[in-house]
Amino acid sequence: MTTQEIAGLIDQTYSPQTWAGLAPLLTLAGGILLLLFVELFERLHPLRAPLFLASLIGTFLAHKYAGAVGPILGGSYIVDGATVAWGQLFLASTMLAWFFARQYYRTSLAFLGEHDILLLTAPLGMTVMAGAGDLVTFFVGLELLSIPLYCLAAFRRRRNDSVEAGLKYFILGAFGVALLLYGAALTYVGTGHLDLAGIAAGLEGPGRPLAFAGLALIAGSLFFKLSIFPFHLWVPDVYQGSPTPITVLMATGTKAAALAFLMRFAAVLPGSSANLIALLAVLTMAAGNLGALVQKDLKRMLAYSGIAHAGTVLLAVAGTVAAPALAGDAIQAVLFYMAAYIFTAGGAFGILAWLEADGDLFTRIDSLRGLARRRPWLAATLSLFLLSLGGIPATGGFLGKWLVFSVSTRADLITMTILGVLLSVVALGYYLRVIVAMYMEPEPAELAPPMTERAWATFGTSLCAWMVLILGVLPGWFLGRVF
Repeated sequence: MTTQEIAGLIDQTYSPQTWAGLAPLLTLAGGILLLLFVELFERLHPLRAPLFLASLIGTFLAHKYAGAVGPILGGSYIVDGATVAWGQLFLASTMLAWFFARQYYRTSLAFLGEHDILLLTAPLGMTVMAGAGDLVTFFVGLELLSIPLYCLAAFRRRRNDSVEAGLKYFILGAFGVALLLYGAALTYVGTGHLDLAGIAAGLEGPGRPLAFAGLALIAGSLFFKLSIFPFHLWVPDVYQGSPTPITVLMATGTKAAALAFLMRFAAVLPGSSANLIALLAVLTMAAGNLGALVQKDLKRMLAYSGIAHAGTVLLAVAGTVAAPALAGDAIQAVLFYMAAYIFTAGGAFGILAWLEADGDLFTRIDSLRGLARRRPWLAATLSLFLLSLGGIPATGGFLGKWLVFSVSTRADLITMTILGVLLSVVALGYYLRVIVAMYMEPEPAELAPPMTERAWATFGTSLCAWMVLILGVLPGWFLGRVF
């Protein structure tokens, strides 16, 4: 490179556009460093909560005012409207997990500083994943997200099920990363590129078979994070054993981060793979819904429900692969669906965190019998979340499903869409079973519902309930601010 070319590259790298695009990431990184400093001095520990919230708020403002500045860092990171919208959803997911973690832990109070630091690292990795323009950047973001989650899943170190969940997640997560790296290597050999634009252009070359094999392995890695069939079997055990506030983040933010990159990655997938992706979506919905029908533990039931929802949203990905002209509508549908899911599933898992802090027995469906008579507000909000997950009208979940099925229908995936709708109806069976237990069955004589009040959990639950209703009744309020 000549001196002028090097000078031009430096100017581009350190331009105001680049700093604006990196502002959310730098704000999060600064918050992490401040939390590490506060942890060194016991007198500063009361500053943890204000610093954590300030970091999230500052990052949200950085997203809002920096806006979509386009590709930066040589195209390895893309700050467009979708990246900004995904980043704000990641912050919402992290904030909910933090709200429900307050007053949850009993034996790990001395390690809450480490907990908050790890929790704040997760949205940093999610945002990098959402804006990744090449496979190397995506890998960096994936590790920034995964490593904190491995630790947080095993945070209740005195409990065997929590340690087991962290170990399972680590081993299977390493398997997923291996698929990604091996797929990236084959793709690079086949196309000579690691950036998505270069991969798309290089698929017509002589290395096409190797490139397609690499793309299949990369898709498998993403399907693992999304809990798509047959990479879904880890979800119930890991969700059940992990601390429930961390399950909130796994079920919402982690899934959204993998989906954000998958929507970019779909542009390089061949159109012939659309039917296979749609078939995997329907199989995932079947596995999730049928598995949830036989569960007796509400936390495990919601884990299987999350698998089914991952299959539903994958139909939109299949739609954009089949009809690239629908990419804009598919992005809109997926963003709305995940916004509704973050507040719906986040609220449902948050109520479980509220109950589980008084004992694991309170996550069993039988223990919720008669809850409406003892805690009417708690039963009403949980019912709202379950109805939204089931896709009942006037909730965010209904409009999310309508948008996704609309995209898959316009992409001529009619058969798979019909099967998806029918499987969504099946899901109402296990959601209504919980509502019936809370409102129509007598209280268990041996186990009365807990009466503990938790201010942070109350605020988080109320926020989720309002957002579910707003997204269901006033969807334009969300769509008008994102698009």
